[in-house]
Amino acid sequence: MADEIVAGDLARATPALTRLRKRADFQRASRGRRAHSEAFVLQASPRVAADDTKGPRLGFTASKKVGGSVARNRIRRRLKEAVRVAPRLETLPDHDYVIVARREALSRPFDRLMADVQRAFGAVHSRGGAKTGDRDKSGGRERQR
Repeated sequence: MADEIVAGDLARATPALTRLRKRADFQRASRGRRAHSEAFVLQASPRVAADDTKGPRLGFTASKKVGGSVARNRIRRRLKEAVRVAPRLETLPDHDYVIVARREALSRPFDRLMADVQRAFGAVHSRGGAKTGDRDKSGGRERQR
């Protein structure tokens, strides 16, 4: 019965998201733009032209700093479900996205987690989104321009 439910089955306008699997793709995304939330950090990066994958790709990561394996897997499941049920995510077809989990994702109410996902995907491509290189190496603050 549960197999009959298709991810994003409510006529979702977001193109199907495929999974990121290679370490190099995760590392490339970490050098791109970021959107911060209490529960996670969304990283986005344009994909290399040589890659023949169509549509946006998404990866999830939770370090051991977040908790043990049970906590990390539960956080990843909650974030995957929040992405799946989000009505429309502002993704670009030639981009890779990585959601880096924080401990707060475990205790955050699910409706707020969904709103955070929605907001982060909108903010990562906005003009004010932070780039990794925009930080001053000495204190971690934004550079004055």
